[in-house]
Amino acid sequence: MGSNDLIILSLLLGCMAAYIPVAMALFFTATCGFLLFADMPVLLLVQTLFKSLDNFALVVVLFFILCGNIMTAGSIVEKLIRVANVLVGWLPGGLGMAGVVACGLFGAISGSTVATVVAIGGFMIPALQEHGYDESYTVGLMATSPNLGVIIPPSIGMILYSMISNVSLEALFLTGFVPGVLIVLGICLYTGILFRKSGRVERRLAPTFGEVRKALREGFWALMLPVIIFGGIFSGMFTANEAAVVACVYAIIVELFIHRSMNLGELKQITVSSAVTSATLLIIVAGATCFGRYLTFENIPGRITEAVMMTVSSGWGFLLMMNLLLLVTGMFMDIISATLILGPVLIPMLPHFGVDPIHFGLILTVNLAIGYCTPPMGVSLFITGSIADRGLLFVSRAVMPFLLIQLAVLLLITFVPSLVMWLPALVK
Repeated sequence: MGSNDLIILSLLLGCMAAYIPVAMALFFTATCGFLLFADMPVLLLVQTLFKSLDNFALVVVLFFILCGNIMTAGSIVEKLIRVANVLVGWLPGGLGMAGVVACGLFGAISGSTVATVVAIGGFMIPALQEHGYDESYTVGLMATSPNLGVIIPPSIGMILYSMISNVSLEALFLTGFVPGVLIVLGICLYTGILFRKSGRVERRLAPTFGEVRKALREGFWALMLPVIIFGGIFSGMFTANEAAVVACVYAIIVELFIHRSMNLGELKQITVSSAVTSATLLIIVAGATCFGRYLTFENIPGRITEAVMMTVSSGWGFLLMMNLLLLVTGMFMDIISATLILGPVLIPMLPHFGVDPIHFGLILTVNLAIGYCTPPMGVSLFITGSIADRGLLFVSRAVMPFLLIQLAVLLLITFVPSLVMWLPALVK
């Protein structure tokens, strides 16, 4: 690594350490790189800035953000939790199992970890504590289970990875189902073992057929949303972009006219809030694209590839190194910024180690999702701590058992790729 590279890296890390917004840090660093080291006109940077936003693939992200916000403000979340509670609430630790199942169902619609933490955690943390569950278990469960929001498709992280790598978004989505199900099953198994003999935890009776039918009838419209999204995408009825729009229209119709849990005034506020969130995302995309353009002109990805190839000789060693790098990165950076910054650097290495870019996209997504709840900087730790009124140290200890489950799943999907790649192979 030359002196120019060290200066640019120090500048970027210094901006982030000074709490300068990620988008501004990326754009400022790219501008300095163009002015000081790149033999290219600065006008090219301006063209890159605007061209990065003229990408139709970003539409799917914007509409899924709106869809998630509509569900959070409406009653779809409550319906999903009721269905999950009826299905598994009668088991030992059933309400905790219902919480992780609800996170999986909500994640299959929203595509966001933060939205899942706020929507499910805000409802489940008080409910679990009222029914006798340990505060440590409750906080740990609700800090980590929302990771399913970006692992189970549709995932915003996967959408952005598909955009920068040009791999099939539908195939990438399919890889997320297996690790999502494994995490749900792992946490449910841990919960069942933990509370199988507990006398303090309230346990509901096994539901009757009538209770199950009633819950499914009340939650029918909520449960149909992921069916419409995935059924439409994988049947070829519409693309992922069109699915996001369909999901938004469906959620609006359900909340306004069927559940009647929202009025037009609230819908206007949600739309404005989603537009602000989307604008923030677009600014990050623009900054990351400019920084990526500088890296490309300076051939930094190629030089990093050569350095890694001199250090690592096997595909397994490369994947292990990538897991460690991405886990650490996920502690300090959100999945959107990390995907856009690291993706262009790491993707060129994949052919040299025989790694399928679709498989790597899943590995990157799961690693960065785990980073959301990894101490000391995981954003889910702070959100959950705020909801539960607990400090960072308490939340960090509480998440450890659940992190071990997710890390075990990560290692499994990393070194047994056939476990997740058989689904995309079916649609090729």
